Amino acid sequence: MEALLPGLSLLLVLLALGWGSGAVAAWATPPGSCELVQSTTDCTGRWLSSVPGNLRGDTEELLLDDNTIQILGNTSLLSYHQLRRLSLTKNRLELIMPGAFLSSQGLHMLSLADNLLFTNYSLTAAALSALPALRMLDLSGNRLTENMVSVLVWNLSSLESLSVARNLIMRLDSSVFMNLTQLLELNLEKNYIFEIDQAFEGLQKLQRLNVAYNYLPCVVEFSLTQLRVLNVSNNVIEWFLALESDDLFELEVLDLSHNRLLFFPVLPRQSKLHSLLLKDNEMSFYQRLPNGTSLADVTVQFLLIDGNSTNVTTVSLWDEICHSNLSSLRLLDMSQNQVWYLPEGFLAQMPSLTHLKLNQNCLETFHLSEGDPLAMLTELDLSQNQLAELGAEVGARDILPNLQLFNLSTNRLRVLPPQVFTYIRKITTVDLSRNRVDLCPQPAVGDEVEGPPCVDIRGIKTLTHLSLAGCGLRGLGGHPFRGTSLMHLDLSDNHQALSRDLRWLRDLALTLQVLSLRNTNLSSVVVDFSAFNSLVRLDLSGNSLTVFPTSLGTLKLRSLDLRDNCLPALPPDVTQTLLGRSLRELYLSRNPYNCCMLGWWDSLQQVEGLRVPDGQEVTCSYASRTLSPRALPEPVLWSCRWQMADLALLYLVLALPTCLTLLVAIAIVFLMFKQKLLKMVKSRCGVSSSY
Repeated sequence: MEALLPGLSLLLVLLALGWGSGAVAAWATPPGSCELVQSTTDCTGRWLSSVPGNLRGDTEELLLDDNTIQILGNTSLLSYHQLRRLSLTKNRLELIMPGAFLSSQGLHMLSLADNLLFTNYSLTAAALSALPALRMLDLSGNRLTENMVSVLVWNLSSLESLSVARNLIMRLDSSVFMNLTQLLELNLEKNYIFEIDQAFEGLQKLQRLNVAYNYLPCVVEFSLTQLRVLNVSNNVIEWFLALESDDLFELEVLDLSHNRLLFFPVLPRQSKLHSLLLKDNEMSFYQRLPNGTSLADVTVQFLLIDGNSTNVTTVSLWDEICHSNLSSLRLLDMSQNQVWYLPEGFLAQMPSLTHLKLNQNCLETFHLSEGDPLAMLTELDLSQNQLAELGAEVGARDILPNLQLFNLSTNRLRVLPPQVFTYIRKITTVDLSRNRVDLCPQPAVGDEVEGPPCVDIRGIKTLTHLSLAGCGLRGLGGHPFRGTSLMHLDLSDNHQALSRDLRWLRDLALTLQVLSLRNTNLSSVVVDFSAFNSLVRLDLSGNSLTVFPTSLGTLKLRSLDLRDNCLPALPPDVTQTLLGRSLRELYLSRNPYNCCMLGWWDSLQQVEGLRVPDGQEVTCSYASRTLSPRALPEPVLWSCRWQMADLALLYLVLALPTCLTLLVAIAIVFLMFKQKLLKMVKSRCGVSSSY
């Protein structure tokens, strides 16, 4: 019996190999096989339980991610003396034996993320200490506490980059990273850190620090002068106070977004800060002050408890802000806060600012002037505030001479300062959506008849993108877009804007490329797009179209949105005209298509390169039923065929009895008058011949 087993096993293997192409396809890359590209060996996702021993000995990079390796033994890497980079992420690694790296001491990059190293961390630490050239180490996602991390990195003085993200670290002190004197980058995000006590003071070369997604309540006496990038976003920070010092901080990027900041952070007096991110906090500028109180007199006292010692620190907030050197700041994001005004001189500290985001605040006014220091500003976002007035001092010089993007959407504006865009000479994009504004039509400004308040955009040659969605625009006459070169125009959610026709858009016929008329109460009667030869993207969703606009057939559209209309069908030849030539994206759902008129749908499936992203949502109606045109039941198909044949059959049924009756009547008349007709013919045509 035992002698038969090897032969039986061989037979089973042969049967498995010849089982069919499906089995072969399932193992396109057999388990254990690796791919070699130059000096990199990729063994990712091969269900390996150990390091392969038959790889090339000159391998410099070995990728063993997403396998089932549990132990890295003393001989696992014995054959790979040239190894420089090793990745073992997403395995089941519990232990690295102390001698595992003795033959690979040139290793300088090691990734051990998403394993189970907490189980035998002390033995693993002994193995890591044998790597004198290690520069990068990733220990993310290993359920490590701060004590475990301290043991694991204790002897790794050569490290330049360390990630211990997604672990169980709660508190950091000076002992954890004490020996990492060469460290340049440290990632601590997504732990449970609520306290940091001088943990980074000995890291004199540290440049990038990420402590995002933790539970830090404040940052006080920040003194890391060498740090370039600090990310403390997504904590619960209420205060950020830099150390009172005239030392030059190298800080360039500070991310405090998604915290609970109450006031603008007290920043280093001398720094190289160019990006300050304060999004989603609770900041305001001294909202309620007693009458007569000067902002310069506002102070806050901090109670600092360190062991048995208690210190009270008094900070003059406005004075500190004024003395912070923000001359190099280029990006300031204060969106999603509670700012209702900006203190005088606040923006004057930022002459290099190019991007200013103040959206989703409580601003009621904002003032533009030609003397404003924001000469470099290219983007200004004031959307989602409570602006009822936009002030501007129009003079001989330009206002915001480099501004290109101006977002004023979702405010309470009814009018803008006259000719404000004339003095913003580089403006390309304006968003006025969801304000109660109207456009100024012809005649031009200067006419004796004064009309209602309006926004004048005529003659702004640099303007290419304009959004007027939800502005309550009425059917305008004149030429509100004359002199512009708009390429993108959004008129969505204006129910009366196109109540007449599209004639007041004709000034844009040569330049307009993207047009959104979503939810504008558009009907098939007033739609004529034949003049807009440059259109490549058109949104007609949410209207009352009952007929496909035939004028679209002359355009070279690449994207068309017809969702949520009243279309029973598309023209049968639509694929030979519009769709077959240029269209690459078509939205069709939420229309009452007739299930018996789906010839156009079948044609769509044959158009090469055309996507219908909402194709799964397209439905049709048949006898009060809603069905998918992709899989109509056979009875419905047969019924539709009969319905489509009914008309021809009706004509045939109506015409056949009439024809038969007429033939019978002719036959009867002929038989009744046969003798008389013959005699008549004979008498008239019968002439005797002479012989």
